[in-house]
Amino acid sequence: MKITITGASGFVGKNLSSYLEKKGLTVEKLSLRDSWKFPDNGEVIIHLAGKAHDTSNTTEEAEYFSVNRDLTIALFNEFLKSDFRDFFFFSSVKAVADEVGDVLTEEVMPMPKTPYGKSKLEAETYLLNQYLPANKRLFIIRPCMIHGPGNKGNLNLLYQLVLKRIPWPLAVYDNRRSFLSIDNLNFLVEKMLVSDLPSGVYNMADDESVSTNCLIKLIGKTTERKIKLWKIPRKLISFAAKTGDVVGLPLNSERLKKLTENYIVSNQKLKNALNIQKLPVSAEEGLEKTIKCFKN
Repeated sequence: MKITITGASGFVGKNLSSYLEKKGLTVEKLSLRDSWKFPDNGEVIIHLAGKAHDTSNTTEEAEYFSVNRDLTIALFNEFLKSDFRDFFFFSSVKAVADEVGDVLTEEVMPMPKTPYGKSKLEAETYLLNQYLPANKRLFIIRPCMIHGPGNKGNLNLLYQLVLKRIPWPLAVYDNRRSFLSIDNLNFLVEKMLVSDLPSGVYNMADDESVSTNCLIKLIGKTTERKIKLWKIPRKLISFAAKTGDVVGLPLNSERLKKLTENYIVSNQKLKNALNIQKLPVSAEEGLEKTIKCFKN
């Protein structure tokens, strides 16, 4: 099987390419920078290239739509004209919701609030509205936060906090979040490639969600650091955050929300479709593997 991957130089692209090659599959890389040409032959294209969410808010809104929507549309139109069988579009759970009240499933009505999420959703909408020949498959993948060795991301902030023995002051909030280890992502993509899975939208997440308090404890255990969880009253924390809004403290209302909100993503639809009972790596095992790499 010959697979073409866009965004192959990124964290997911490098890991996925290596994993599939070890499974005996042929992987080719397609750069979408500047001028590009759709491959003459192959069976599968996995579209990973995109403009990531810029939490510092320095990216122009138009850039998200130019890369995440327009480039995806151009690539998909070429796929429809080709002999390729499968098109994987890596979207994001943020194409659906920035906040999750209960559990995020594929049936939730998308209501993204950021340019990043909106650009991903508009790309999804275009792809789903095109006529798809019977011999082709379209998979829209919505992963939650992906992590693994070599990709520190937001986990590194908590890691540094524990490393410096700074107490975690928000332990009163027992929020839970879903993560996706790169090992589980690789496993699921390979299973999708060799299955008769029907076209559709599929979430990707580890089986278990993890509370921030448990994550802090896991970092402490992995780094052999003594951790301190401070359960400061919520009213006092809320007051401090509102003060931060005015005078520019590290803790403000927006940051407090991000640190304490729930974001649980269901992976049940994809597991059911692939007849998988349990993913090979638990959420805790995957996180521990990532945390250990921070030392290096």
